[in-house]
Amino acid sequence: MPGMPAPAGDERQTLINFLAFQQDAFAAVAHGLTDEQARSTPSVSALSVGGLIKHVTAVQEGWVKRAVTAPDFPPRDTRPMAEQMAEHEDQLTMRDDEKLGDLLAALREQNAATLKAFAELDLDTLVPIPHDVPWFPADIDHWTVRWVGMHIIEELSRHAGHADIIRESIDRATMYELLAAEEEWPETEFIKRWRPAAQ
Repeated sequence: MPGMPAPAGDERQTLINFLAFQQDAFAAVAHGLTDEQARSTPSVSALSVGGLIKHVTAVQEGWVKRAVTAPDFPPRDTRPMAEQMAEHEDQLTMRDDEKLGDLLAALREQNAATLKAFAELDLDTLVPIPHDVPWFPADIDHWTVRWVGMHIIEELSRHAGHADIIRESIDRATMYELLAAEEEWPETEFIKRWRPAAQ
């Protein structure tokens, strides 16, 4: 992954490049972490790197489902609200029985599905807005697939920032040195690859 999204000649490819760039941030921020570190919550937040990876996997899946089923609504979740909320809480937590490698594999699979959807869907398709969700707008009835793509970028970038702070709280590692290590960039005077402290 480069340090910036690649330029593109049209709107669709620009959207895809920015999506891919934000998706890739989570592999970089997890670079070199043990399962225990990925599960840890070293900042004031209750979030962990592993929990954020689970969350952005689920967030992408939910929004892509809305885009793919448009102009219809996706099938309604008929489970009791308590069960739905328990699943949401689980999506924000890396459990003791979960492995970072497995969470990253699930994220990579969802990342590919997200990029495929936005490569194929009509960006102008109307995506209906449910009016029973209090944080969704009540004064409009539709987004577009284009808007959904931009919203996924917003979600990913917000949570990549959360993950950056959590990672820095674990071992003081920052994004560019992690990127340099993950991508094996040549080292310069101002960018060195992240290495475990023991080395």
